[in-house]
Amino acid sequence: MKKNYRIGLIVPSSNTTMETEIPTMLRWREQVDEEVSFTFHSSRMRMKHVTKEELTKMDQESDRCAAELSDSRCDALAYACLVAIMAQGPGYHVSSEERLSKIAQENGGAAPVISSAGALITGIQAIGARKAALIAPYMKPLTQMVINYIESAGIEVTDSISLEVADNLEVGKLDPMNLIEIADQLDLSNTEAIVLSACVQMPSLPAIQVVEDRLGLPVLSAATSTVFKLLSKLNIKPYVPNAGKLLSGDVHSF
Repeated sequence: MKKNYRIGLIVPSSNTTMETEIPTMLRWREQVDEEVSFTFHSSRMRMKHVTKEELTKMDQESDRCAAELSDSRCDALAYACLVAIMAQGPGYHVSSEERLSKIAQENGGAAPVISSAGALITGIQAIGARKAALIAPYMKPLTQMVINYIESAGIEVTDSISLEVADNLEVGKLDPMNLIEIADQLDLSNTEAIVLSACVQMPSLPAIQVVEDRLGLPVLSAATSTVFKLLSKLNIKPYVPNAGKLLSGDVHSF
């Protein structure tokens, strides 16, 4: 019998990509497994500009979002604003996920909570990489916060490119296929993986398999990592075709 999974999405108000790429990947998953289907349910946190001040204010709204989504009795919740978590300091994804899980449970809608910040770290570790190069849309100071956060988890960031787009709506309009050429600018001489988008708002899905095949290194993103963690938490094999090494089906749940 087919089982439907309700996926709750905690989304920045100006994010237009999370509700595109994550459902796309899970629709691809449905096509290779007739036993599962997914529906998507969102609650939004107000944020327009990617600054530390707005991110901190926005993060405070995540509690409300978790409560609202638990009213729908979702099977899992995904908090997808990587930099909002990472800007709060190393390890914050752990306490955030625990707090939001408790809110959902107390509202009678207990469900695992995944953050894109924690999922990206898990994704890099799951493919066995200890060194990664990354591309981010942020201004350089925020990219450095992301680098510091990732490195605090024991992963060396060997090189990075900041596209320096502060308006979050404009980030969502970036052409993902431009990342193929941008990835060529990374120094890959001492790395084991490429994070093609360290941001769930910056589109990258159409380019992930292309860049991986072209450069011969595992390629992942905040979005593919979030799907990997979602499927793992739901005890579904983390396989999505044409979405890079992490979702190839060869990487075990972590």
